[in-house]
Amino acid sequence: QVQLVESGGGLVQPGESLRLSCVASGRIFRIGNMGWHRQAPGKERELIAAISRGENTNYADSVLGRFTISRDNAKNTVYLQMNSLKPEDTAVYYCNAAVLTSGALMDLDVWGQGTLVTVSS
Repeated sequence: QVQLVESGGGLVQPGESLRLSCVASGRIFRIGNMGWHRQAPGKERELIAAISRGENTNYADSVLGRFTISRDNAKNTVYLQMNSLKPEDTAVYYCNAAVLTSGALMDLDVWGQGTLVTVSS
C-alpha cells in the first residue's frame, strides 16, 4: 500500500502565501510524475501543476507565475509554494503521484485525501 498525505492548508488573506506539502509512504520503489490538483466548490477537479521525476514542470494558466511546484525525491515529497493568493484559489488541494511499488510492473495512480485552502479577507 502507498499513501499520500497533504499538509499546509489553511485560511489566509488575499495576497498572502502558503506552502503545501505531500509525503508519500509505503512500499515505494520509485515515484514518477507528481502533481497538484484542486477542486473548488461546485467545480470539477483541475490539474494546476505537475512535475516529472527529472523536475520538468507545467502549470495551469490560472496559477502560472504565482505557484511553484517542486519535489524532493529522497524524501518522496512534493511541494506547492503558493504566492499572491486570490479568493478564486479557494479549493481543496489534492496531490497525485505515479508510484511504482516494490515488485510491481506498472505504476499506481495514487491520490492524497486533500487539504483545504481558503483565501478570504
